Amino acid sequence: MGKDAISNQIRNLRFHHNEMTQQQLADQAGVTRQTIVAIEKGNYSPSLELAFRIARVFGKSIEEVFQYEDNS
Repeated sequence: MGKDAISNQIRNLRFHHNEMTQQQLADQAGVTRQTIVAIEKGNYSPSLELAFRIARVFGKSIEEVFQYEDNS
């Protein structure tokens, strides 16, 4: 079986959102900058609640921010 992974567009969305910093996104989403770093790098999958909060910061749907890749 392959490894399933959640990828994201956070870095790209931050860039196109007035070059928002990781800290600014963290503040708006209610988490630490380190959490945003880990999510961007794909080292951490956010909870569903956090995924919704991040998507709302950008005015996007969860699917526009996060993608699930089934590699089985």
